[in-house]
Amino acid sequence: MHKLIWLVVALFLYSGIARSETQKRNLIVDDVLAIKDVYDPQVSPDGKWIAFVVDVYNKRADEWNADIFMVPFGGGEAIRLSASEKEDNTPRWSPDNKWLAFKSKRGKKKQIYLLNRNGGDAIQLTDIRQGVEDFSWSPDGKNLALVIKDADPDENYEEEEDDAKDKTERPIVITRLQFLYDEYGFLKELYKHIYTIDIETKAMKQITSGPNDDAGPVWSSYTSTPQWSPDGKQILFVSNRTTNPDSNRNLDLFVIPAEGGEPKQLTTNRGTDENPVWSPDGKQIAYQTVVKPEMLWYEMKKMAIIPAAGGDPKFLTKELDRNTWQYSFSADSKQIYFVLEDHGTQTLASISTSGSEINRDLTGQKAVADYSIGPQGIALLAGRHDLPNEVFTFTNARTQQVSKINASALANVRLGTTARVEFKSKDGTHVEGFVTKPPDFDGSKNYPLILWIHGGPTAQYFEEFEFRSQIFAAKGYVVLRVNPRGSTGYGEAFCKAIFAEWGNVDYDDVMAGVDHLIKLGYIDENRMGVGGWSYGGMLTDHVITKTTRFQAAISGASELNYLMDYGADHYQNEWEVELGLPWEKPEAYTRISPFFKIKNVTTPTLVVCGKEDVNVPLVNSEQLYQALKRLGVDTMLIVYPGEPHTFYTPSYHKDRYERYLAWYGHYLKGEPDKAPKRSAQKP
Repeated sequence: MHKLIWLVVALFLYSGIARSETQKRNLIVDDVLAIKDVYDPQVSPDGKWIAFVVDVYNKRADEWNADIFMVPFGGGEAIRLSASEKEDNTPRWSPDNKWLAFKSKRGKKKQIYLLNRNGGDAIQLTDIRQGVEDFSWSPDGKNLALVIKDADPDENYEEEEDDAKDKTERPIVITRLQFLYDEYGFLKELYKHIYTIDIETKAMKQITSGPNDDAGPVWSSYTSTPQWSPDGKQILFVSNRTTNPDSNRNLDLFVIPAEGGEPKQLTTNRGTDENPVWSPDGKQIAYQTVVKPEMLWYEMKKMAIIPAAGGDPKFLTKELDRNTWQYSFSADSKQIYFVLEDHGTQTLASISTSGSEINRDLTGQKAVADYSIGPQGIALLAGRHDLPNEVFTFTNARTQQVSKINASALANVRLGTTARVEFKSKDGTHVEGFVTKPPDFDGSKNYPLILWIHGGPTAQYFEEFEFRSQIFAAKGYVVLRVNPRGSTGYGEAFCKAIFAEWGNVDYDDVMAGVDHLIKLGYIDENRMGVGGWSYGGMLTDHVITKTTRFQAAISGASELNYLMDYGADHYQNEWEVELGLPWEKPEAYTRISPFFKIKNVTTPTLVVCGKEDVNVPLVNSEQLYQALKRLGVDTMLIVYPGEPHTFYTPSYHKDRYERYLAWYGHYLKGEPDKAPKRSAQKP
């Protein structure tokens, strides 16, 4: 009798779960505007609160509106602290817990504002006509260090934007070797310097000067915020003070008296030393370094420490053979926390200052994007394949999710399942990746496949939430994301295997992944698509010149004719180091350029790029489109006005996904339209 009762109860519960699942829907393109971006967690000095930033879609302005929230460290309801229609970001606590300083463009340029934690309107602290780039608190909370770029003498900062548009612009005069950069445009002889400002009097003082960027140049991977010494007497910063900074990638650490004076150079490495942090006892500085600049981005980024008074550096992760970044000392100055990239994961790890022991994966979280250490524990920004980044805490060996910003957006959505896949490449190299399957996947059926290739090339797919894979899976595709050679997370030899050899072994690796899935029996090899953005688009160009196995391709922001790109994109230094000067070694460029094999392409290819992209200039997409059109290959060119390499206009994100789905849907599923239908209104 008891067994019968439990059987009835079990059937009732199961039917409830089944009904709940059937009521859920698959992901749709509009969800890209509903899912909010959560980032930059900051624990208050007393450890009771975590401030963070949330990007929300502003439909009226068609832009992302960033606001500052905070949540109790122990969990609870998140409190919204700012609510302007402009971007409020970079929240930083004052040492006394009372204030949050943040950046906001509520006027014409970004300024620093102060927000009382207990409520009230934000107070504008700075009024710099060219705006403020970055800032940090002094240990006593009485001053801020500011990063301010030189004012442009050709720009009238007092003009209204509409008035400025009606006037003829002045000619742009360029004299620098590094004269162009994505999102910055043409680079003039204007540099970032460090100032201090008194919170009470607003009195400012310039601390550094000269033809150098003193907070990391535009090409730096990270922003190196000036760091006050624990006693408040010095400011630590990074700068390239070589004779011609545009000709190399040499960054060194410097300290300067907080009252001003002569900077003291701490490191002399010819590579890049950046992202330094002081130990709480003020005796040591940890920083990220590369020591072989000739290896460019293929070298693993190491952790080093150096005495704050100067001396020889000590490399703590020299034997680790993995990228590390974002360093923070423990309160006793004996451990250094960092983000570790390893085999398709990003985890939080720590190492002793002696370098004798590494503690890997402190949290069980495989997709740690950011973190902040407080007196009660660590605040993490982390996600999963089925969860966009949220704020977690890690304390007493326990992880707890404390923000649920996207809970409502995903409450009724069924997501595809994602799993790791491993296989051997053509030459026997072990390769990994991830496969995302449709929510209703049935292993007895055959599915169309999309091979989506990551950019970089020195990057990796890891165990994070990826909207693109989920939206493809929601439409019935199996999505394969491979970490081919050139990817990080697998060591320097694996990464540098494509040095000056793009489109060869990495091509073998992604194709081996495709063959591996076909052997598993659920892929229809007559319905396969390939695509990618940036280097993912570049490798896509290689793929379609080498094989006709794909029925559709999407080439996003790709470079096609590398010989043409020298001087057109912002990688002049990298081209010279990897391939040489193009007039001296033109064959090095042409040998690996897909453009010169373009006659082999028969795959219908959608070509996409931002009009203002300087990272991978539009001219590449134009040449690819022109060549395919001339060859009679079905193609379409989509150009997004005003967009650099990374898109910022929300409706363009949506439009891009709609075009991806229409293109693949037409060629892989026989749908009638290869472009989304449009109303008379703007997207």
